[in-house]
Amino acid sequence: MYSPFLPDNDTLYQRWREQKLQHYPVCLDDLIVEVNDPRKLTTAEHQAMLTRCRKANMVIYVGNTGDDPDRTIPHRMAQQFGLQHLDHNWLADNDGLTSLTVAAVNSGAREHYIPYSNRLIQWHTDGYYNLPEQQIHGLLLHCVQSAPEGGENRLLDHEIAYLRLRDQNPDYIRALMQPDVMTIPARTDGDIVARAKNVGPVFSVDAVTGDLHMRYTIRGRNVVWKDDPLTREALAALGDWLEGDSTYIFRGKLEPGMGLVSNNVLHDRSGFTDTQDRRRLLYRARYMDRLAGTGVREWLA
Repeated sequence: MYSPFLPDNDTLYQRWREQKLQHYPVCLDDLIVEVNDPRKLTTAEHQAMLTRCRKANMVIYVGNTGDDPDRTIPHRMAQQFGLQHLDHNWLADNDGLTSLTVAAVNSGAREHYIPYSNRLIQWHTDGYYNLPEQQIHGLLLHCVQSAPEGGENRLLDHEIAYLRLRDQNPDYIRALMQPDVMTIPARTDGDIVARAKNVGPVFSVDAVTGDLHMRYTIRGRNVVWKDDPLTREALAALGDWLEGDSTYIFRGKLEPGMGLVSNNVLHDRSGFTDTQDRRRLLYRARYMDRLAGTGVREWLA
């Protein structure tokens, strides 16, 4: 397979690595693109966003929509980057978007899940519990209202996480590519299996495109890791790096009218505090597509 992400393709990996790190963003501001209307990008705006996604698998846009709750904003933004196959997860709204806001008490299933609370969310990629045929490759967040206090994100390009681990020890990559390294137990609703057990790798390579995909959570609950020394060592190395002060980890907060467009990069969220007249609201859209024009073949052409 023509991919630098296969552990034995060292020559191709070194070529990709050199290009990847050349002129890589050094701060959050390097990822920001100001746009007029995110629903209808100009050619220059689209190109500026695409350039950042090709380099870092993500971009942050700053639009002029402010706290406009128009739900077409994330939909139309996604369409402009080739994202079409929306993941209608079971807690999503009718249009496939998920409204990330604190769920009211006795409001149903959402109140039992961390994304609908004001608690911190640890490092993860979205949909890490999805079955192989439903893996999330594209992720978009759009901020309608930010919390008065807290709600910041840390962001990390999953290809940089891969690069860092491979440079440290290529066998870490081999360990995390094992097909049974990460198990998400089944979710049950009484006697009914609502979501089947999911067993798979952390890092995988698309057999057609050669692109890298990552499914990961740093959470200790509801995930079972393969219990072998190399896997434990690889996970410890990744966890230590995620909690370090690397310049590759970007920190910031989405404010009204801002959004994140990404190839499902690693991210977390700090806890936050709402007030009676200002409640945090983000729209989240998950796609089973990768952002068009950002594949590794564009890099190595």
